[in-house]
Amino acid sequence: MARAAVAVDESLSRARAPVPAPAHPSYELSTIIQLALKEDAGDRGDVTCLATIPPVTQAEAQFLAKADGVLAGVAVADAVFREVDPTLKVEWSAEDGDLIAKGQHFGTVRGNARSILTAERIALNFMQRMSGIATATRKMAEAAKPARILETRKTAPGLRLIDKWAVLIGGGENHRMGLFDMVMIKDNHIAAAGGIEGAVEGAREYLRENNLDMGVEVETRTLAEVEAVLGCLGEGRGRVTRVMLDNMVTVSPDGGVDTDMLRTAVKLIDGRCETEASGNVTLATVNAIGATGVTFISSGALTHSVTALDISLNIDTELALEVGRRTNTA
Repeated sequence: MARAAVAVDESLSRARAPVPAPAHPSYELSTIIQLALKEDAGDRGDVTCLATIPPVTQAEAQFLAKADGVLAGVAVADAVFREVDPTLKVEWSAEDGDLIAKGQHFGTVRGNARSILTAERIALNFMQRMSGIATATRKMAEAAKPARILETRKTAPGLRLIDKWAVLIGGGENHRMGLFDMVMIKDNHIAAAGGIEGAVEGAREYLRENNLDMGVEVETRTLAEVEAVLGCLGEGRGRVTRVMLDNMVTVSPDGGVDTDMLRTAVKLIDGRCETEASGNVTLATVNAIGATGVTFISSGALTHSVTALDISLNIDTELALEVGRRTNTA
């Protein structure tokens, strides 16, 4: 079933953005940006700017990469500057998904100095986090081939769409967006339902009664559980579309990766539905996991253990002084 389009301002849908935001029926990126700015400004605004910079001062600032990585969050940064001051002019020499190198200038913002500095930290916070996620995803996705990399719901509260957008920019794919768009039967659901068969049948009946057509995934931890799921795959609406193979990879103290159990599970399923490996997924293990024949590999680390990419925004001091002298504000 097609999901509703994301509620997102046109200002965030940059025509040249290579990867659009993922779909969500109720999440508004503009609201998140406004909340971030209000959190920073409080009830008085940027008192340092108000105290030290004349209101007419103009400035130019450049974005600088201080580490190598994949750029992400350009569209979000655009929206932050626009929210603070629509008169600011922002230009980019790189776009979401591009590789940027340490020392590279990749964007410029011009306009009111107070406005630039008020927006600076929020724009950087979004871009650094998103670029860190995109960078980690790019590495993981390349190493996982031919399997495809997914993230999970282990995202920063309130920033799920932002985090999942960054995964897309990095070359990964989105798992379910939330609790509303996929039936994902995990160990606790199975325990509460009294077993795999009861949980699957309950899901099937619910979807049919509510005229819903969405994916059904079942988590398994043993080969016996895989066999149990295969015995109740079903057909048509409510059928099991994916089996999660959880923690079926072991890593020895010397770094060896044992994928025998995972390979056996994939062979048992034999293409009757999609397969997803999870657990012990790292950059060191993902290549071996991807070679087992699984359809997908999911990694919570992409978003819950993100290392932000170091990016700065620096005002051109000489230009600021020149403009200040010309306008008698220096």
